[in-house]
Amino acid sequence: MSEASPTVLGTKRLIRKHEFVKVIIQCLYSLGFGESASCLELESGISDKSHDFELFKSQVLNGNWDGCIQTLKAFSDLKEDTRAAALFLIFEQCISEYLSHGDYLKALAVLRKDVSALDVGRDLIHNLAHNILSLNEELGKNDDNIVGGSRRNLLRELEKLLPPPIIMPERRLESLVETTVSAQINSCMYHNSPGAVSLYVDHLCGRDQIPTETHQILTDHKNEVWFVQFSNSGKYLASSSSDCTAIIWEVPDDDDGKITPKHTLCGHQKQVSFVAWSPDDKKLLTCGNLEVLKLWDVETGTLMHTFGDLNFIVGSCAWFPDSERLVCGSSEPEKGIYMWDCNGNEIKAWRGTRMPKVIDLAVTSDGENLICIFSDKEITIVNVITNAERVISEEHSITSLSLSGDGEFFIVNLNSQEIHMWDIAGKWEKPKKYMGHKQSKYVIRSCFGGLNSYFIASGSEDAQVYIWNRKNSSPIEVLVGHLMTVNCVSWNPRRPQMLASASDDQTIRIWRPSLPSKMQTKKLIVFLNPFSI
Repeated sequence: MSEASPTVLGTKRLIRKHEFVKVIIQCLYSLGFGESASCLELESGISDKSHDFELFKSQVLNGNWDGCIQTLKAFSDLKEDTRAAALFLIFEQCISEYLSHGDYLKALAVLRKDVSALDVGRDLIHNLAHNILSLNEELGKNDDNIVGGSRRNLLRELEKLLPPPIIMPERRLESLVETTVSAQINSCMYHNSPGAVSLYVDHLCGRDQIPTETHQILTDHKNEVWFVQFSNSGKYLASSSSDCTAIIWEVPDDDDGKITPKHTLCGHQKQVSFVAWSPDDKKLLTCGNLEVLKLWDVETGTLMHTFGDLNFIVGSCAWFPDSERLVCGSSEPEKGIYMWDCNGNEIKAWRGTRMPKVIDLAVTSDGENLICIFSDKEITIVNVITNAERVISEEHSITSLSLSGDGEFFIVNLNSQEIHMWDIAGKWEKPKKYMGHKQSKYVIRSCFGGLNSYFIASGSEDAQVYIWNRKNSSPIEVLVGHLMTVNCVSWNPRRPQMLASASDDQTIRIWRPSLPSKMQTKKLIVFLNPFSI
């Protein structure tokens, strides 16, 4: 088969046959099937590398620098900046080898005559000149093995520079297949499982990949449940209620196990509005509604410290990554934001007469940014190291804030019945918007979740849980089961198919995917033939 053959493949006739064969040959070599690759080369008459590159490769490995330079200059369709960069690498290797053999005058001549004529930037040339002495000291002791290894390294760097058809990028077939699979995954609204996917069929997940059915109902709270949050390890769940308590729950390792209460935390005089896990999951903060903040030991359930008093009513809080510092915002104007250690010692404060009340706040996973919701409609992102600020203004009142698992995005719930997603880096001029749930009167909290935080879930005033794929503004699932407003949801960060929701109906629901088809089949068999078991 000739490489110039115009034969094309595929139903749309978009794939050149000789290129396709060449990619397969390269793949066989990279997978270690050298004999198969050689047979295919022999049968097809196609090599995975061009004849010009094979000549170039031989010249590089043999140190034939004059021939190597001439071959490089003869390559057609090579951009001049690429050619100059490749020549610089070759001259650099040439100089190194001259120095290793003590040919200082030849090395200096290459630098002055050849390198200085290249359009690669004066800094590179000056650095090479400055390093000649150190190169001499390092390479003067080189043996043939070291020089051979250096030439192979040079060849790898040149391969990265040279474009097709001179040389193909490494693992080209794998890259093409992976790009196709990634595109299919990205277009799949329900994809929620890590790991490899089958190449035998086009990838498409069903709704059984995300939590849609009630797996368990927790009824230990005696009044409305306002907040729920899984721990960072996913091994615990914490909830808070208007019954003035918070509960720490244990999450079993197996999918069929039941979540059980570990500690009931009592001590607040008012309703407990929310909780916050330390990053190491050893401590838990509980915040009373217009009251104090309490710090608890997760293992023992004992109270460790109480923050705030009548002069500083805590409205929201968050942890820094070291699990030793926390930040709290006041629900009263002018009182500001405080950073404390776990013993209540003040580390830093943002306060003043112009400081509005704090609605909600969060700290990014790297500990660099503090995100605050001020005065209902204003989002302020503060760099805690440089104190640089960025302000985002919303048109409607914000009730809550939540960060993505990777710390790159955050979402806010608005009383206009929308959820807005912003990037923390500040590259977006407008947010991505999600709609469909009901929110106009109460504080409703949403969260990121699922594999790589690809999904968003939210409570709703219509007693339902809504789930969106981040790429789609309309919900892909609406979960029915609660009897009253769903105040808060939390997605297990380590088990992407587990979701919890807290409701005014005094319950917490644990949602899991629908039963596997084999379980459904077993139920049907038992129904049709009860004596089969």
